Amino acid sequence: MQRWKINLAVLMFGSFLVMAGMTMIIPFLSLYLKQDLGLTDEHEIGVWAGLIFAANFVTSFLFQPVWGKLSDRYGRKMMLLRSGFGMAVVMVLMGFAAAPWHLLVLRMMNGIIAGFQPAAVSLVAATTPKERSGFAMGTLQSGGIAGSIMGPFFGGLLADSIGFRPIFYITGTLLFLASIVSWILVKENFDKQAAANRPQVGVIKGFRELMTIRQMPVLLSVTFLIQFAMLSPMALIPLYVERLHGTTDNLAFYSGFVGSVTGLSNMISSPILGRLSDRIGSKRILLVSLVGAAVMLLPQAFVGSVGQLLVCRFLQGCFMGGLIPTVNSLIRQCTPDGKESRSFSFNSSALALGNMVGPIVGGALSGFIGIEGLFLVSAALLMLTSVWASRALRAARLADR
Repeated sequence: MQRWKINLAVLMFGSFLVMAGMTMIIPFLSLYLKQDLGLTDEHEIGVWAGLIFAANFVTSFLFQPVWGKLSDRYGRKMMLLRSGFGMAVVMVLMGFAAAPWHLLVLRMMNGIIAGFQPAAVSLVAATTPKERSGFAMGTLQSGGIAGSIMGPFFGGLLADSIGFRPIFYITGTLLFLASIVSWILVKENFDKQAAANRPQVGVIKGFRELMTIRQMPVLLSVTFLIQFAMLSPMALIPLYVERLHGTTDNLAFYSGFVGSVTGLSNMISSPILGRLSDRIGSKRILLVSLVGAAVMLLPQAFVGSVGQLLVCRFLQGCFMGGLIPTVNSLIRQCTPDGKESRSFSFNSSALALGNMVGPIVGGALSGFIGIEGLFLVSAALLMLTSVWASRALRAARLADR
């Protein structure tokens, strides 16, 4: 097997373990605060849960460019292992938290250390032939999506059987195993001497240099807008399911099913769309996926049953599989050799910013327009993004010529 294929297979498996471990705690975070960390007031629990959840994205947004710079200087594999082993330690420590602020600080530390996924994307991009980058990015994402689907499911099951704290220890172990497997099997031909001889620039200057690449501001903005539009209604979907279902019987099951079905179709479609993008072009797949995701958001505002919502969410996930992987593929195509890690790190910061801002703005707007309005606003935003991205990428290509 070719080396790039071995790297891709190992890092896809590693991404699965990392995302499964990271999402295991989602189903019981508020219960952990209530039952193990002593909070009793529901408002207080909600405030702490929101802060703890967002803390990871805030510090990740700030520190990803730093790790990207060091990755171009010292190698992607080193940053991959730094993140994997570091997050394993932090996750185990979360199981020993005795107060909410302990968990908040540890989540902030996790965001600082985090970077396994961006490092994996950068390493795969650097070792994969450019004509196969679409397939590689889609396949890598499918592993992470599969982990994010299975993580909450297993987390919920384990919480009922063994309690909350042991799940943090299991998560840390999964992260440690992913790092060990990557350490042994992933190979990178990184010329440290050539990297050391390149002019070293700071994060801000490096960002300015990348912004001179005409496609880069467009692609970073598209990543932010995608995450913003997709996550703005996400926190309110359980309440929407409750209204459609009409009863509390099996409500948790249906809410979880609606949340995971998008990831399931995303996982299936990502490698297929990635392979297709290698044949007809990443830009075409990106634009079709943006329009398709927008169209599938529209009927979600008018569904009359949970079954109808499930169908719409599944189809939406099929188009979502062509979004972030194609953006990553386009970034790889337009980034000069030696600066891939920095480019992907800034893209990760844009993604983290969308993850952070989307739910906050969505929650604020929902009081005025409801979740139905959020679906419509998100659809309009993705449609406008497709028009703007098409024109901006075409203009950048013509300017380069």
